[in-house]
Amino acid sequence: MLLAPLLSGIILTFAFPGWNSDLAVWLWLLPLLAVLWPWKDAEGIKVRPFWRGYLAGLAFFLVNLKWVHHSARVRLGNAYDNSWSGLLPELTGWGALLGLAGYCAVYFGLWAWFTHRFARPNVNTLTKDAWWPSTLHSLACAFLAAAAWVACEWLRSTTVFTGFGWNGLGVAMARNLPLVQAADLVGVFGLSFLPVFVACAAWNTLTRLILSFRGEGTCKTRLDFTVALILMLITAGYGMLKLTEKEPDSITVRTVLVQPNVALVDAATGRLAEQTYQRLDQFTRMYGTAKDGKTSTDLIVWPESAMPVNLEDRYRQLPPGWHKNYLDEMLHAGDFSLITGTDLYESAEIGHVSAVLFRGDVTHRQDYHKVHLVPFGEYLPLKNIPPFSFFRGMFEGAFTPGDKTEPLLLEQPQVQIIPLICFEDTVGSLARKFVREAPQMIVNITNDGWFLQSEEPEVHMTNALFRAIELRRPMVRATNTGVSCFIDTCGRVTSRLSDPDTGTSFVEGTLPGEVKVPRVGKITLYARFGDWFALTLLGLCSVVGLLRRKNARS
Repeated sequence: MLLAPLLSGIILTFAFPGWNSDLAVWLWLLPLLAVLWPWKDAEGIKVRPFWRGYLAGLAFFLVNLKWVHHSARVRLGNAYDNSWSGLLPELTGWGALLGLAGYCAVYFGLWAWFTHRFARPNVNTLTKDAWWPSTLHSLACAFLAAAAWVACEWLRSTTVFTGFGWNGLGVAMARNLPLVQAADLVGVFGLSFLPVFVACAAWNTLTRLILSFRGEGTCKTRLDFTVALILMLITAGYGMLKLTEKEPDSITVRTVLVQPNVALVDAATGRLAEQTYQRLDQFTRMYGTAKDGKTSTDLIVWPESAMPVNLEDRYRQLPPGWHKNYLDEMLHAGDFSLITGTDLYESAEIGHVSAVLFRGDVTHRQDYHKVHLVPFGEYLPLKNIPPFSFFRGMFEGAFTPGDKTEPLLLEQPQVQIIPLICFEDTVGSLARKFVREAPQMIVNITNDGWFLQSEEPEVHMTNALFRAIELRRPMVRATNTGVSCFIDTCGRVTSRLSDPDTGTSFVEGTLPGEVKVPRVGKITLYARFGDWFALTLLGLCSVVGLLRRKNARS
């Protein structure tokens, strides 16, 4: 009874970066369904569906999120790599992993409880009734189970300290481009409906065939599984239409991404500050300097926290006016815009994680303050309540979220920039608030150096690319340690910065490219209505649960 949930969780890990198995997302649920939807009720054995689902989720997230433990090791132990960083940093790091995995697994448990109690098919109806009622019953159960899964993923992304929605089943299908194009209709959470629906229909079909073979059933219909496959074909057909659409009239933005590849330990100590400033200047002038009166670049993007010292030099680490002189000389070299991440302060108590867009000189700038802060990274939730209050010393410089979602304006060419900082590019409900009926591109600036040379940058990028599909806006990502890349409106990574010999993204360098921004900024269904599909299914599951509880009492 315990082996099946563990097996499901382990199989699911193979669907994500590190393995990228295309089959795992379709097969992982079957062992868990063997426990939740058994062919026969075993006498004397309690299923305990919540804990079976929780166990599957824990097995998945402990492996899938193992990179989380590096953040505490870097913050508290100045870790450069996987070597021992001290007892407190190591314990805190593994505690962070256990805490996050334990929280995320709750939603697997919630789904398992709901599915076992309210969506479990009646074996007699499946295997002994006529083909038509058997098919309808199977489809209804599969639909409700898939609806509950989408609802649980949405809840995981929004509840408890702003939620954590990474690595849903839709994200696992990122490599299957035809199937993920429907994200512009239902969002990435809506994509998760399909693999659960298919797996449940397949399980019901398998139940019929096996019990029929044993002589314990008479119905052998496979129509429900056929319907599931037809739904998959319809989804893929929609995707193929999107992938083969004629390229719209567009504006070309000549863009250069800069990746400093500076370890956070070196950034915190300032050991490489002078070298970092020199390299940023060198890379920028390489592409931004005007030649024969013309500049070959429109936009240069530095990542989050690119400058070793924040723009306003809050702690007076540099000579007065140093940043102004440094940036003005650089910006005067050519006719281009520069966007970078930095900290900005309104007062001693109010600071923001920000993106700043410059053109011409430092006085000509536009600011965006990060709206979606990282809990336990950029601020401490419930900071006055134990046990959270014990960590207040680690968050003395906690930031304040911004309150505006206005695009920045690139003046030449005139294109709006949707600025997303760090993991904001994984939050579709936020990104859609920037959408306007205008030429727009998404610019993400990130510092994933907190997670050392793990698979986290690849995981982050995979979750982020769905914003390009959901909004049908091209996307560029400039990161400190990778993955810096260009993503088109169909979610294809068209180019990325990596070592040509080893393929690793943990390199210093630049990535030039052209971004094709559609002149007509069409607003997708998802951009207009957000997570309408997930919320509709959440409402449906709530109604079904309430009605069935009421009927059970009467």
